[in-house]
Amino acid sequence: MKFLCSWSGGKDSCYAFYKAMKLGYRPTVLLNVMNEFGDRSRSHGITKEVLEAQAKALNLPIHFFSSTWADYESKYIKQLQTLVTKYPISHTVFGDIDIESHRAWEEKVSQAANLEAVLPLWQGDRKALVLEIIDARIEAIIVSCNQALGPDFLGRSITRELVDELEHMGIDACGENGEFHTLVVNAPFFKAKVSVEMQGVAEMSNYNFANVVLKA
Repeated sequence: MKFLCSWSGGKDSCYAFYKAMKLGYRPTVLLNVMNEFGDRSRSHGITKEVLEAQAKALNLPIHFFSSTWADYESKYIKQLQTLVTKYPISHTVFGDIDIESHRAWEEKVSQAANLEAVLPLWQGDRKALVLEIIDARIEAIIVSCNQALGPDFLGRSITRELVDELEHMGIDACGENGEFHTLVVNAPFFKAKVSVEMQGVAEMSNYNFANVVLKA
């Protein structure tokens, strides 16, 4: 019942991690995919330094690999096959909610390494899950978002007020369709808060990214 968590650094993977523990699974290692340059995580745009600080707060090792989208799957399978020889893991935990193609992919890559995929958030109501995350005292901020939100939303904390604001704008409260991505900075199961600050904003591929760094 020991698991590897597919760790984006955001609210959904963190809540899936938490829910898996509540179900009796034991966290053992985190895995994150960086961009092809190896300087930031793919999709979320989080630096390795910040992700390592999260892992330290969880008292777990974190492994990274760099990849383009083209070779993402083959590299992911190779990493799982390598890590299963280093850690006594039997399961993989993912934070996807209701996109069938994502679940199929996660089950495929896990099976390639003789691991069983677990999706603790699967088929949950998107808004209800966000509210559960807030009620669980998992603190997260927006670190990347599309142009429907715009750069002014970067750095905003995920709160009930923000959920209402997003819904009023017609934006999915969970951001499950890629409207925004988050960074978890604190949770009851963190040893310490990950203190960060924004140092500028970048726009790439019509998407906004915050340059989030650890506070000195």
